[in-house]
Amino acid sequence: MLKKNTVIALIGDLGTGKTTFTKTFAKEFGVKENLKSPTFNYVLEYLSGRLPLYHFDVYRLCSSEEIYEIGYEDYINNGGVALIEWANIISEDLPKEYIRIEFKYAEKEDERIVDISYVGNKEKEEKNSMLLFGN
Repeated sequence: MLKKNTVIALIGDLGTGKTTFTKTFAKEFGVKENLKSPTFNYVLEYLSGRLPLYHFDVYRLCSSEEIYEIGYEDYINNGGVALIEWANIISEDLPKEYIRIEFKYAEKEDERIVDISYVGNKEKEEKNSMLLFGN
């Protein structure tokens, strides 16, 4: 169960499933709106779920400092869940504790390897897991 102020850092090459994951996550989280990619907005808010969901896409940032211009700290400390696509671009600006999900291509075209780790939480870090999903 996710708590308030949870940050989920999504990392992976183009086409590995970050946005697809985010759409599925939002639906399961109770978000009723149709999720759109925030590529040109940097962040979109969805307030209809169990907690507010803040969907970031930082791919187009010129520097990691730009994340603060859109109110990054306010979003990640506002009682919701922040999903950040391309989080590796702002890795030094992520909070001390967050969930890191890395998507990688698998051997089959329609499969992905997903590496989930809990950064900054030793108990959860020890339960690190590797998953394979696809058709």
